[in-house]
Amino acid sequence: MPYFLENFWGEKNNGFDVLYHNMKHGQISSKELTDFIRERSTIEEAYARSMTKLAKSAGNFSQLGTFAPVWDVFKSSTEKLASCHMELVRKLQELIKEVQKYVEEQAKAHKKTKEEVASTLEAVQNIQTISQALQKSKEIYNAKTVEQERLRKEGATQRDVDKAGVKAKKATETYKSYVEKYATAKSEFEQKMAETAQKFQDIEESHILHMKEIIQSYSQSVDETHIQIGELHNEFVRNIENTSVESLIQKLAESKGTGKERPGKPRQSCTCYSVNQCFGAKPRKRKPFGIPGRRKDKDTDSTPEVNENDILFFCLPNSFYSSSDSEDEDEPRKFHVEIKPVQPNNVPVPNRPTTPLTAGALVPPPRPSSRPKLPTGKLTGINEIVRPFSPPKTSNASPPPTAPLARAESSSSLSSNASLSAGNTPTVEDDVFIAKLPTFEKRCETPAGTSRGPSPVTLASQDALPIAVAFTESVNAYFKGADPTKCIVKITGDMTLSFPSGIIKVFTTNPSPAVLTFKLKNTSRLEQILPNQQLLYSDPSQSDSNSKDFWFNMQALTSYLRKVSDQNPSASYYNVDILKYQVLSDGIHSTPLNLAVYWKCTSGTTDLRVDYRYNPDSMASPGPLTNIQILVPVDGGVTNMQSLPNSIWNSEQNKCLWKLSDISEKSENEGAGSLRAKFELSNGPSNPSTLAVQFMSEGSTLSGVDMELQGSGYRLSLSKKRFATGRYMADC
Repeated sequence: MPYFLENFWGEKNNGFDVLYHNMKHGQISSKELTDFIRERSTIEEAYARSMTKLAKSAGNFSQLGTFAPVWDVFKSSTEKLASCHMELVRKLQELIKEVQKYVEEQAKAHKKTKEEVASTLEAVQNIQTISQALQKSKEIYNAKTVEQERLRKEGATQRDVDKAGVKAKKATETYKSYVEKYATAKSEFEQKMAETAQKFQDIEESHILHMKEIIQSYSQSVDETHIQIGELHNEFVRNIENTSVESLIQKLAESKGTGKERPGKPRQSCTCYSVNQCFGAKPRKRKPFGIPGRRKDKDTDSTPEVNENDILFFCLPNSFYSSSDSEDEDEPRKFHVEIKPVQPNNVPVPNRPTTPLTAGALVPPPRPSSRPKLPTGKLTGINEIVRPFSPPKTSNASPPPTAPLARAESSSSLSSNASLSAGNTPTVEDDVFIAKLPTFEKRCETPAGTSRGPSPVTLASQDALPIAVAFTESVNAYFKGADPTKCIVKITGDMTLSFPSGIIKVFTTNPSPAVLTFKLKNTSRLEQILPNQQLLYSDPSQSDSNSKDFWFNMQALTSYLRKVSDQNPSASYYNVDILKYQVLSDGIHSTPLNLAVYWKCTSGTTDLRVDYRYNPDSMASPGPLTNIQILVPVDGGVTNMQSLPNSIWNSEQNKCLWKLSDISEKSENEGAGSLRAKFELSNGPSNPSTLAVQFMSEGSTLSGVDMELQGSGYRLSLSKKRFATGRYMADC
């Protein structure tokens, strides 16, 4: 039955779009089936290994007693069971290879089909465009005709009537022209759509048949394994039944028996009071089984008494003692053992650094003796290229540092912002001092740089629906002295779409809304992309390395928007997190603001210099850095501070804060400069600390990633971009 041919037309001609994306879903299903079989294989392999381990443990169980031979039955049966499951693992691995081969062939077939149905896509777009134009011309025609008739009835001047007639005639001709165009476009569309619908149905039928064949192979492999397991179980039951009680008793008697001869009758009888008396042995002095170091006092009591505080050691046969034992004792020894409770030792507790806390005082934790170090190893995803950073020379108010810089260090990964942090590292946003700073948002809940989303206008179902997009990026950096090769950088980003509240009604009243599709551009600059898998689909077979196509699961998107609308019905728009990404970084090249820090610490003073330079090359579209704040902790009991430019000193937190105006290429020295400060100390010298920096920039991103809508039905009403600092730190 030509189901696709008969059921994918409709007023908006969206059938082609639905069928095309349904074909793409087939490739997703194939990959998901591969994942399912692989997971089943992993489970079977883990079970087989567990059975093998259990079989080994059964072989190590006690071999003593009459039950011991039964463990051999358990071991043999369990080993065979493990082999059955490993055989299933092998079959599933072979099946996975077949499915992967099918996925590759499927991707090639889909790519070929995409080229073959390109003309149908053009026909769809053509009829959609002409349909809109036809509708508009019809409305104009009706309006002009009604206007002419109204003037005629109201007795207007002939000139006005004629003028209205000319307009009505022109509208009639335009309307007629679009009717003819629509007829031509309709004919072409119906022809191509009929062919394409049948092609899509043939592809789906072939896909489903192939998937069923895969499932049949999967079921057969599992069924064969179950049959083998059943046979093994029956064999185990038979072996247990054949292992009778009599046979187990017999095996023990044969393997552990001590002989069949019974002892003869004794030649004489005697009353034995001790072993020595029975065998006529001479009394000998015996060493009792005692405690070393105890006094050997002889106890002459004939009947030893035992109470709760006494432990009585009885004498043993002569063979237990050495031949050197003295022979002046012939009675057992009784020892009194007193068990006392453990007394508390006086091993003084090692000294620990303690800091007395007084009321109202805030004491920072002790600083490590060495600089904070990042984990050693290769830094994944970050290429560090030597680029000398030499800030402009300034006055000699602060001498250069006297100590050499620490050796270069690297990090194995930057899986989160916290990877850049170190002990005693200050951050502007985490500090108590933040209460005195302006509010700084690291992540906007609305599209970046704006306080509103798309206008909450009333949307008609035939209108192109407006949406807005926001790209928000976070740059994390760790500068180590003035050496650019030691700079560690990680840049992450978020993409958010904003939908007007009126769009929910359009989605819910339309059983098949146009699929929202977009292209993510400049993706070659991204190291990793993590789409919202609950809402987005993508085509993994795309060959363009600089862009990536995504389309929405419209049913899931509608459900999500309806859910947030129910939670906040008064909102004029709703934001949806679409995807996250990590940007390829190039060491110091990728930092918008290069930093180098110098300290000179003596017992009486501390000199600090911070060199900075604006780096427009790091941005896709260079813009000014705003809301720049630099925070530096200084210990050693600061009594006085002089700084250039002026900074703020917080005596409670022992921190110095600079607030700078915008920095850009138009700034003095093209955005390069220095911050200087001299601190007088009462308890020096200071310990060089890590400074923290924050800034933001509106209107641009570091990655240059962008979005472009595909297809019809939607329009981009607003696009906002921004980036800001995450953990942005510098050490000397």
